[in-house]
Amino acid sequence: MRAVRIGVCGLGTVGGATINVLARNGEEIAARCGRAVIVEQVGARRNNPDCDTSRLKITPDIFAVANNPDVDILVELIGGTGVARELVLTAIDNGKHVVTANKALIAEHGNALFALAARKGVTIAYEAAVAGGVPIIKSLREGLVGNRVQWIAGIINGTGNYILTEMREKGRSFTEALGQAQALGYAEADPTFDVEGIDAAHKLVIMASLAFAMPLTFDKVYTEGISRISREDIRYADELGYRIKHLGIARRRGQGVELRVHPTLIPQRRLIANVDGVMNAVLVSGDAVGSTLYYGAGAGGEATASAVIADIVDVARALEVRPDQRVPAAGVALTAQAGTRVLPPEEVVTSYYLRISAYDKPGVMSELATICSDWGISIEALIQHEPEEGERLVPVVILTSRAREASLCGAVAQIQALDTVEGEVVRIRVESLG
Repeated sequence: MRAVRIGVCGLGTVGGATINVLARNGEEIAARCGRAVIVEQVGARRNNPDCDTSRLKITPDIFAVANNPDVDILVELIGGTGVARELVLTAIDNGKHVVTANKALIAEHGNALFALAARKGVTIAYEAAVAGGVPIIKSLREGLVGNRVQWIAGIINGTGNYILTEMREKGRSFTEALGQAQALGYAEADPTFDVEGIDAAHKLVIMASLAFAMPLTFDKVYTEGISRISREDIRYADELGYRIKHLGIARRRGQGVELRVHPTLIPQRRLIANVDGVMNAVLVSGDAVGSTLYYGAGAGGEATASAVIADIVDVARALEVRPDQRVPAAGVALTAQAGTRVLPPEEVVTSYYLRISAYDKPGVMSELATICSDWGISIEALIQHEPEEGERLVPVVILTSRAREASLCGAVAQIQALDTVEGEVVRIRVESLG
């Protein structure tokens, strides 16, 4: 079979690693692909000293790659949603298949891109967009197709997971742990996308779209970051037998689907609760297979390059296959996607952790218990330590039974209005993931 020719746009960490792995493992990749994979052209404004491009044709004009008639597959590794979108649209218009690691592009513009690709008879592959080298996209799109997926829960941002691990293991504050992550290159100078959950929301909506055969709905994901988590919360969670992890959760319910990203208390005995550092892990629960766990490096040059090359091989194997016989980019034909309702946050039902700073005086616990009871919320566990010497405020930690978010919000608002309570009530959702 003739060689497949690819054009790589972007020569950063992932682009350079992709070039390196293709060169190092070329024979094995060709054997598995059934044809040689040749880098026809590279589009990059700057060279990457970590990879050898001396024998490659390089242009600073990435659109020249998308317009190159000798390129079969365009590999988009530039990131962002502006220029990258135009680049991918140009490639598709020219009848080229696309492989991308760009989760923001797929999450925000995937519906339109998939529709155009279907009309043009080409493929968009995006394994590297979620969880780096962990093959979760292929698992959802192909490996678990016999299942009705019930829920997904994932640690899908390594930066946030590293920060929470540092806070738990070394007693660092959030600010200290973030600084350490930045010093090690795990966090950007502006870490907003990582620590406020935007990156995880991009990835969650992609997985949910495949799991529930629904359009991408990034604008409907409830998103909350980890910047308000304190050392005290980490300590109290441990005392109660939990770990705090920043999770993306997609859950099927009778009235629709929950899509949410937020800090979560998980029982310490759960495997996913023990995924530390920059590693990623995704739990998928299906009606036939039960719970399955996918674990590995969620970022990094070669780990992500592994997923990029897997997509290149998948696309190359199907070059001569009729478009209607390929696995669709969205997992199902776009016409078969369900118009699934995404539940608003106030309809979510789960358990909660509440940390309250209250004045150390009689009657406080009775007030808290009465408010929870009035809103139909049961108290499952409670911690109240003695106040520090000279302090008038005492921390009170409550674990609730399962309750609607709307009820919990009403109770918290009433608690914060008490004269015996000072400051904001910290709340974190609790999931058993059983």
